[in-house]
Amino acid sequence: MGLLEGDVAMEVATNVVESVKNDLVGKKIKRSNDITEYTFNALKDAVADIIDIPGKSMTEMIEEKKALGEPLVVMFVGINGTGKTTTIGKLANYYLKKGYDPVIAASDTFRAGAIEQVTYHADNVGVKIIKHQKGSDPAAVAFDAVEHAKAKGKELVLIDTAGRMQTNTNLMDEMKKIKRVSKPDLVVFVGDALTGNDATEQAVKFNDAIDVDGVILTKADADSKGGASLSIGYVIKKPILFLGMGQGYDDIKEYDADWMLDQLFSEDEEEIAIEE
Repeated sequence: MGLLEGDVAMEVATNVVESVKNDLVGKKIKRSNDITEYTFNALKDAVADIIDIPGKSMTEMIEEKKALGEPLVVMFVGINGTGKTTTIGKLANYYLKKGYDPVIAASDTFRAGAIEQVTYHADNVGVKIIKHQKGSDPAAVAFDAVEHAKAKGKELVLIDTAGRMQTNTNLMDEMKKIKRVSKPDLVVFVGDALTGNDATEQAVKFNDAIDVDGVILTKADADSKGGASLSIGYVIKKPILFLGMGQGYDDIKEYDADWMLDQLFSEDEEEIAIEE
């Protein structure tokens, strides 16, 4: 119940409980006060297995593509309002500071203000943006950005996409077209950690439609329960790449399963110490 109340998806909560049960049943315990510690460690092991999904980091992938003389093309998908555009600004800033030269594609051409919003971020961090008129073909914008990166020797293309259109089918068809035209190396789902199960359901929908390669969770600093971070990777079997940790452009960090585990269990460890 504690897991479900923390917005952990049902199948993940069930898996954790089964794992803890298998770990503990039949174990000989010398003192009764060891039970709390054994249970806690079994729970930590079960969660560790779930959140540590292997996968290459985006930085490693940039280096691999750079060796081939090509840019890494990353397409971002997700529902409007999750911080997708801000995340693109943060990643442009992150990789600019690492010595790479990113370019942003304003491929959300449907929503009023979307092009202005992503242009604002690009200008703030100082990277080139490729954009067309509102209502133009999003796939054409993405294609032009990839061609620009190749021509100018830039290492990274970040493609912003729409998060809402008339119907879900329209949205997914548009995503498929952008993917087909821009041929991204990575399709990244951006989810809001605070929405818990909603973020997991959205990730499943996008993954089913266009095959997501990884996840970025925004507002992870405010998600003390960690339900979304626990659930998303496990349910779609894809790694979490980055965590958004605040409002500023520097407030993003590469995902680290050990760090996440410490965040999830820091309060519980304090409680166990107090009980003892």
